[in-house]
Amino acid sequence: MRGFGIESPQQGHEGGGEAGGSCGGCVPEAGREGKRGASALTRRPRPATTTRRFGRKRVKGPVLLLAGIVLFSLLDANSKLLSGGYGLGQVVATRYAVLLALLLLARLAFGGAGGSVGTSRPGLHLLRAASMMVSAAGFFLAFRQLPLAEGYLVFFTAPFMTLALSAAVLREVVPRAAWFWCAVGFGGVVLAVLPKLGGDGGPVFGYLAVLAGTLGFAVTQTVNRSLRGEPGVARILFWPSLLGLLLYGPLALWYWVPPPAPDLAMLMANGLVAGAAVVATAAAFRHADAARLGPFGFAALPVSVLLDLAIWGHPPDPAMLAGGAVVVLACVMSERAARLAKGQGVKAQGKVQGIPAGKAWAPSAPSGSGAVERTAASGSGP
Repeated sequence: MRGFGIESPQQGHEGGGEAGGSCGGCVPEAGREGKRGASALTRRPRPATTTRRFGRKRVKGPVLLLAGIVLFSLLDANSKLLSGGYGLGQVVATRYAVLLALLLLARLAFGGAGGSVGTSRPGLHLLRAASMMVSAAGFFLAFRQLPLAEGYLVFFTAPFMTLALSAAVLREVVPRAAWFWCAVGFGGVVLAVLPKLGGDGGPVFGYLAVLAGTLGFAVTQTVNRSLRGEPGVARILFWPSLLGLLLYGPLALWYWVPPPAPDLAMLMANGLVAGAAVVATAAAFRHADAARLGPFGFAALPVSVLLDLAIWGHPPDPAMLAGGAVVVLACVMSERAARLAKGQGVKAQGKVQGIPAGKAWAPSAPSGSGAVERTAASGSGP
């Protein structure tokens, strides 16, 4: 996915430029030149219009992201419902078959929509697609045993895993405070999970599966950082869908269970919902940057709690709520620590570049498929 930036409030306000003029220049001009001043005054509403347009743009990004989160949550809930009667291969292969068919139809109808599917880095795309397959399998198997909210709680440790992988593989410098909050986040997961592992052992396999799925998602996000230079949604959708069919298709055929019409509709709906979720999430990052959208990602946790209550009548227990609060706090503080460290580096770089006093220097908006959190994983992470 390409990196999608958003103009700053200052840019939005100054967008009138020569056409609209600034309000500060209207009054003096009116005092000096009569009709010309009146003409200038008639242009005053334009900056307000620009500001309103910018306001709508700021709202549109979060709204689209929340829509994507709800769609992904519905996708996971639908997969959980299907997991009781159908195997991993049948559910996942059908999802990817529908998703691939939708992509090809869209490209035929709209002339190569989504950009090129070719790549100069096939090895990284293969690694990314393979990690998505691991993630899809992990979460499907986990949700057979776990409530959605508990799976989502473990999934929120993905940023910590991505941080560790970025340090180990990409040699990125991670501040000590971020490592501390990573440890606190995993402690929150232990706080929520440990009470359920007593007695008969609890759903140990479910927690191991969701942990494997989360690790697969973290690998996907790490690879995304190395694929920033290849824009286009088509690559994100095409290669994982193709690999998903090749891997899970034979498994689906071997263990195929003929579904009645309602179940077939649910199986196919997974592909439709996954495609809509990808489009909504990608569009969100066209209207807002990752820094603005990041906090809205935590909406997945209350959405999953509501789905657990509405469909399975499963309320969250106190340990899960306490652990969730710790994990969310750790995510926020870890991100804050990383941004503070990055800001200090940017400030130092600004001094080296000789930026005049009073001027801010900022790096360009992030680019690459890493901008979209779940992209085409289509259930590979909650």
